Order: sequence, then C-alpha cells, then structure tokens
Amino acid sequence: MRSNRAKMRAGVSMAATLPMLAGALALGMPAAHAVDNPGRDTLAGTRPAWATAKADKGATADSSQVSARVYLAGRDAAGLAAYAKAVSDPSSAAYGKYLSAKQAQARYGATEAQVAAVRSWLTAAGLKVTGVTQHYVSVTGDVSAAEQAFGTQLHNYAKGSKTYRAPTKTASTPDSLNGAVLTVTGLDNAPHKATHDDQLPPSEDVFKNSGPFSSYYGSNIATTLPDAYGTKVPYAVEGYTGKQLRAAYGAGTYTGKGVRVAITDAYASPTIAYDAATYAKKHGDAAYTSSQLRQVLPKNYSKTDECGGSGWYGEETLDVEAVHAVAPAANITYVGAASCYDDDLLDSLSKIVDNHLADIVSNSWGTSGEAAPDLAAAYDQVFQFGAVEGIGFYFSSGDDGDEVANTGTKTVDSPANSAWVTAVGGTSLAVGKGDKYLWETGWGTDKALLSDDGKSWTDFPGTFNSGAGGGTSKTVAEPYYQQGVVPKALATANSAAGNRVVPDISAIADPNTGFKVGETQTFPDGTAKYSEYRIGGTSLASPVIAAVQALAQQARGGKAIGFANPSIYAKYGTKAYHDVTDNPTGSGLAVARVDFFNQYDATDGLITSVRTLGTDSSLHAVKGYDDVTGVGTPAGGYVESYHRR
Repeated sequence: MRSNRAKMRAGVSMAATLPMLAGALALGMPAAHAVDNPGRDTLAGTRPAWATAKADKGATADSSQVSARVYLAGRDAAGLAAYAKAVSDPSSAAYGKYLSAKQAQARYGATEAQVAAVRSWLTAAGLKVTGVTQHYVSVTGDVSAAEQAFGTQLHNYAKGSKTYRAPTKTASTPDSLNGAVLTVTGLDNAPHKATHDDQLPPSEDVFKNSGPFSSYYGSNIATTLPDAYGTKVPYAVEGYTGKQLRAAYGAGTYTGKGVRVAITDAYASPTIAYDAATYAKKHGDAAYTSSQLRQVLPKNYSKTDECGGSGWYGEETLDVEAVHAVAPAANITYVGAASCYDDDLLDSLSKIVDNHLADIVSNSWGTSGEAAPDLAAAYDQVFQFGAVEGIGFYFSSGDDGDEVANTGTKTVDSPANSAWVTAVGGTSLAVGKGDKYLWETGWGTDKALLSDDGKSWTDFPGTFNSGAGGGTSKTVAEPYYQQGVVPKALATANSAAGNRVVPDISAIADPNTGFKVGETQTFPDGTAKYSEYRIGGTSLASPVIAAVQALAQQARGGKAIGFANPSIYAKYGTKAYHDVTDNPTGSGLAVARVDFFNQYDATDGLITSVRTLGTDSSLHAVKGYDDVTGVGTPAGGYVESYHRR
C-alpha cells in the first residue's frame, strides 16, 4: 500500500485507485454480512485492488507461512464513532467530556469473551496465536490454515515487476463471532510501509545550502540574475527560525506551557538531545528543561536497511526543533516506531492512546495514495479512541501535489485522508523585516535553471517540482464538519454524494521559504558534527500546526482541544485565519536559488535556479477553502480565539 514519496530539503522532487466504499465503511465501521458467503461476515478491503484475474500467477503453496494481525472491533464500534464525533463537536452537549484511556477501553474495547472467541476460532483453524493486545490478536501459520480461517484462497499476483501473495476474494469471519473482528492485515505480503515527507540525508551524508541568502523575505535581491515575471527576485531565505514563525502565526505571549505534544516517526536519532539543545541556544529559543524532551522507544528495531533507518533521524530532528521553536515551553514526547511498516507505526499511535502520552500528536509521514480499507479501518479505530480521550492527530498532506507527476494518478495521501485526523497542507511564507507577516501562497513550485550564458532562465517558468498534497478522496465519505464550507465542486469531484477533501489547515512548507534545522551529520572527511540547513515539506507544516495547537490549548486554560477539525471549521471565515491564495500580490512570485551540486560544497560546481511560488500541479489556492491550504493558516486571532473568558 505504501510507496516512496518525494522529499523536501533542497526542494527537488525525487522522481490504483481504490473502489468507492460506503460512507460508514470508509470510516472503519464494522464489516457487512457476506451475502455471497452465507454464515460469514466480510472484512471489506482485505483483497487488494492489484489482485486481479489478469495478474493471477496461481495458488500460493499450502506450506508457505503467513503472519497476520486480526484487529478487534470492540464491544461497540458504532458507539465509539458516535461518541468520538459528539465529544469533538463544539455544538454537542458532550463536547469536551473526554474519557480516560481506561474508561474508553472499558466502554468500547474488546471484551475478554470476544478475545477468547477470536483466539479459539484462529487456533481451531490451525493458526498459532503469537500475541494479544487490546487492539489485535497476532497469528502465524501456513497458507492452508489462513485460507480455512478467513474463507478465501491465497494466490500469487504480479504487482509491477514483483510477485506478492493476496486473497482471491474478500476475507471473512464466522457469523458466530458476532462482529468481533474489525479487519485483518497480513494476508497479502506486499510492503506496507511509510516514508517521511521531506528529503533528509542519512547521518552519513552531510547536506548544506549554498548562498547567497535572504535573512528575511526580500532582504537580498538577485540583481545579477535575469528577471522573473518582469522584475528582479530575492534569493531564498537562509531558513526561518522560531521568532519569525511565532510572529507569522500569532503566538503572542503564549508558549505552550503545560501542554505535551507527541511526535511519531520510525526509529530514533541518537543525537537528538544534543542537536535540539544546540539549535535552541543558537537561535534564541528557550533552553530545554531536564524533563521537557523525552523519548518512548521500542525494545528492538527492524527493517532498518529497507526503511533507510538513519534517514529518519533528521525527520525526528526537524519535528522536535520545529515544535520547540514555535511552542518553546511545551513538553515533547517522541514515540519511535520499530520500523516504517504500518504495523509498527500503528503500535506507536496505539501506545500514545493507550497511555494518553499527549493531547496533540504530530505525524510527518504517510503514503502516496489512499490506504486500503483494511488498514484504514485499523488506523481510524485508533484515531477514534484518541478523540474520545481528547487527543488530536495531525498528519502531513504530502509533497507531490495531486500525485500525478509522482504516481500517474490523481489522488490524496493517507493517513491524511482519514476523516478522523487533521490534514495539514503547505504554503510558501513571506516574513519581512521586523518579523512582519507579508503574505503566503499555496505551496507549489515550478523550477527553471539558469542558461549557460547566464542571461535567461531556461524554459521559464520551468516544470512542476513539488507542492502541497491535497484533493478529493475516492474512499472516504464527506465528514459533517466540511459540509457547507468545502465547495460542492471539490466535495463531489469523485461522487455525487460527496467525499472528504484534503487538507484542513496549513502552514509553512515550501523549502524555498523554509525552516532552518540543526543536526549532527557526517562530513566527507569522516567527522561527525553539528551543522544547519534549510528544509521544507509538509513534514514541517505538521509540527508547526501541532505547536500552534499547543499555544491554543494553553490559551484555553490547558483544556484539551482533542480532535480539532470541528472547531477548525467552525472558525472558518473569521479573523482566525490568513486566507491564502496563489497570487497574493497580483503578480508572479519567485525566488532565486543557488545549490551545491554535490550537496555540501562548491568543489563540483553550483546550480542556479529560479523557483516560481504558488503553482501546485492541478491544485489551486483560491479565496475561501481550497485543496492546497484548507481553511488557511493561523492568523493573529487564531490562538486567542481559544482563550477561555
């Protein structure tokens, strides 16, 4: 389900649509009765779209081994979804009446009898139970046992240049379980993994930006370079820091004191404490207190080569430093997953919910395209449990615009497409002299190179390079909070009934107007030392919005905001937001960039380019709600709007 996504530090984009589901099913509701399989309940989405008759390579050997997770629906799946909605809706009498993790599990979690029945069914089929949590039962066994348990044959299918196992029809469970099973994962063995949403070098590879730079937007004009849009353009900023972002997004005197933000990624940077402390000291951010930054990590890691383990170090560094820069007094808990695979990422999210480790959770990872319904159901259940506890999840919307240039198919990304999370889109941000907010565009970049004679830009404005993810889901029904705000043309782009549109809110993401980050990297001479570089991507936007939410929660007297979308949309059209458009100045906007060819020094030459702002694939930031920036970005009135008077 998951594939590599374009990643953003230098701003260079590195180069199956699912069937429509009914609204309830798309939100992870219990499976429907299997009309064509009497006596059994189907587990929708467990046969992947790529398992077609044309791709069928024949039956998988009975002796082949299967490792699967059987996710538990709990005692009242419909009640969980209903209460998650009610407790998050400002117009509901139940608004803000959150449950503790223990109360949520007691009210909506699986009963001992349900777990026992699921275990008995699985073992009777010949599968071995290898683990039981309050969310799932994990099993192993041979193909023949799995086929017996789930009522489907398993065949091998061609998928691209490789062959993977998958069910020949939708998996099902016996009626006698009375809907105790939510879904099953692992029957197909194609890779199910996530990538982070920016380009960060592995710790063994240094990355540095070349100048010239602007210290704030427009401070250094590229007078010796060709015009763009009829005028000289500024050099890209060296990288905004916390003071500039706090001013742009209306932090005021709020610092996030008393609020804890969680961050999830795969693995963990071994130098995060040093890097974060060094960065804060260099840029005037408050020093970390002894308990302010903590990590919750698994006992063991896996698939580090396949997932590019060390490449995730910089992701954690960006997320931690961005949250602290905007909300310097907020507590930060980093929850690292054992790998970049869905099962491990789900475990990290569940760990936060089961132990209520934070009220706000930033997630700068995802997939290009929408998750299969089996995985979507498992994710949504975690998000719903979070909602009833007052926990809000924030996900990057992606870095490849409508995904056509990346995958060939127009699609939104997941888990940002879930109706139970806040999808964070991206902008290009102009902060001027004196930390004054100037304007924002929707993040979308065209890139053109300097001609050999230095007198023009080749093929100006160039080709699409990168941009904020967004668009209309094909699998998730339109949530109530978007109705009346999202334009009908967007909501009904894929179905007359209306679908979820991404994103919900946005913040700085364009690497050409990006954030400065500090990380320990290994230089060509083999020495490892702290250095800084500019970075972007919606991996930046997500922790920035999470930090702004920490400020808002402080303004609210510390009361958790929880699942924020209903309140975010309730403020639509007010002074709480900057209404972001693609062309805020009425003329084309661009910045000049000079980059090291080898990414760290001028030994192998320089690359000079011009980057047009506000040109995001087929997506457009327009007045009002749009599928690049959502309702907009937080303005001076946003944080204060949560103040409890």
